[in-house]
Amino acid sequence: MIEILVLYYSRHGSTRNVARLIARGIESTGAVARLRTVPELSIAGETKPAVTADDPFVTLEDLKACQGLALGSPVRFGNMAAPLKHFIDSTSKEWLAGTLIGKPAMVFNSGSMLHGGQETTLQSMMLPLLHHGMVIVGLPHSETALHTTTGGGSPYGPSHLTSEARRHPDTDEKALAIAGGKRLADIASKLHP
Repeated sequence: MIEILVLYYSRHGSTRNVARLIARGIESTGAVARLRTVPELSIAGETKPAVTADDPFVTLEDLKACQGLALGSPVRFGNMAAPLKHFIDSTSKEWLAGTLIGKPAMVFNSGSMLHGGQETTLQSMMLPLLHHGMVIVGLPHSETALHTTTGGGSPYGPSHLTSEARRHPDTDEKALAIAGGKRLADIASKLHP
């Protein structure tokens, strides 16, 4: 059974919504989507409320068990959010062991404004995955929603333009996220039959 880890950080729920759509695409192929998140980081002197996650927190065992990875984050100044980066930075042992070598990976995000760094965030999220030896999977231009989207989505991966109203993904964003999940699962099944 092909199992894809859908790992995300979501502050207000927008990235989580995209993760759920990607999981839907994965599961439409017969593969299993394992949704995981990361905890908030505590900053010295700052009190944070107790974390209540919709999905379990990721473990290093989740990385070992998966045959593919979808990695998602809100846009933070053109980069991934610190809690997700903190987890990625903790994977040195997995890097040394080659745990993720040859596994396919895609990236996704959400951001509150057009031209607010969605594409650079997607590209920067690919860098540690390439260091891990993963095979990057994007969205090909054969996905018609790439030509009609007025919100998120690019060849680098699914995304969601949240706007100030924190709207849900629109029709094109949904189509691209589901298509991305399907594509990731299909490639994982070919690489790891």
